[in-house]
Amino acid sequence: MRRRGAVLEDAILRAAADELAESGYPGLTMDRVAKRAGTNKNAIYRRWPNRAALGIAAYRQLMQDRTVIPDTGDLRTDVLETLRNANRHLSSPNGDILRGLLASLHTEPELLTELHERMADGGSELWLTILRRAVERGQARPEALNPRVATVAVVLLRNEYVTRGVTEVADEVIVEIVDDVYLPLVSSSTR
Repeated sequence: MRRRGAVLEDAILRAAADELAESGYPGLTMDRVAKRAGTNKNAIYRRWPNRAALGIAAYRQLMQDRTVIPDTGDLRTDVLETLRNANRHLSSPNGDILRGLLASLHTEPELLTELHERMADGGSELWLTILRRAVERGQARPEALNPRVATVAVVLLRNEYVTRGVTEVADEVIVEIVDDVYLPLVSSSTR
């Protein structure tokens, strides 16, 4: 039976995610994904116009299944848990995949376009959910419900990887980001 629609798309994304996990972005090819998915390259190109678009979609697929929004009842605890999860991700093989995508930006202009279109929000919905709950509990100011404000903590964490070149951010740095920057920025009162 021939697969179509969402079933075929899911098979292609799973195959591309598996290729990313095994070979990283530099090793991702449409031929290998098509073979692994049991389809042809035309079926892939009808859904993703280039390798960059497929690579980003496959990476997002990998991450989608791992995203958990904590709800401990405390803003600080939720933010610390979220940043620690992000840190574990960025220091894992999946973080290597992301770094491979980023390293290819200078040779593939379409990759930069795809990254901006697909990932530029920095996971703002996750962070806005955490802040909405905190606003409802009176722990955060309603004005903090802004995507740029909401994602400051994870942007600072990513900055540690990008500018300092670390392989894992120390927990003390995560606590500093939360206590010295994020909470003063979003909290309804000082701790």
